Amino acid sequence: MKTDLTRLQRRLKISFAHPGLLQEALTHRSAGSRNNERLEFLGDAALGFVIAHELFHRFPKAREGELSRMRASLVNQTTLAALARRLELGEWLILGAGELKSGGFRRDSILSDALEAVIGAIVEDRGIEPCRHWILSLFSEHLAALEEGSWQKDPKTRLQEFLQSRGLSLPRYELISQQGSPHDQEFTVACQVELLDAACHGCGRSRKHAEQQAAAAALKKLSERFGKDL
Repeated sequence: MKTDLTRLQRRLKISFAHPGLLQEALTHRSAGSRNNERLEFLGDAALGFVIAHELFHRFPKAREGELSRMRASLVNQTTLAALARRLELGEWLILGAGELKSGGFRRDSILSDALEAVIGAIVEDRGIEPCRHWILSLFSEHLAALEEGSWQKDPKTRLQEFLQSRGLSLPRYELISQQGSPHDQEFTVACQVELLDAACHGCGRSRKHAEQQAAAAALKKLSERFGKDL
């Protein structure tokens, strides 16, 4: 464990008016009653808001589910622990004898919690706006790597998940017609959903594509019925 918090602040690229907050953020509960759990609570909330707000504006066409999946890919123990290692937080952690002996400074759960606690300490010391800039700088590469389209689930998957979340039967797809020559066919498929009185239809150059179109039509009707974008 290192004790020179000045070096750590240079590593973090942020200075603390009250370095004691940073020391508290690095103190695991195994080291005593004054530890980083409260700052972790604050940092978790701040991190979730900042990332959600950034994704909301960065991907204006993304659905709620897509935004949730993108946020989950960023705000999770594995990603946070990797970022904590990049900042070398493990070298400054204050651990109890047992955790120190068992290599707690390498454990994902401890590292990710410490990073959230550091974020909480920044909020307390500098305020939410400087903390927001710090978080976005820390996550800049991860944010840049996101592609909105890669998070969009196809209509059949979204329809299935919507129905399963409500304990309803899966949709039933039926081939209604198949027309045209072998190299230029058009398929028509009906999708029957438990919540809808009438089947929804879709057409496409393959049965799979027709099923996707039928599922999309069902999602549109369900969205209108429940007043939310599915």
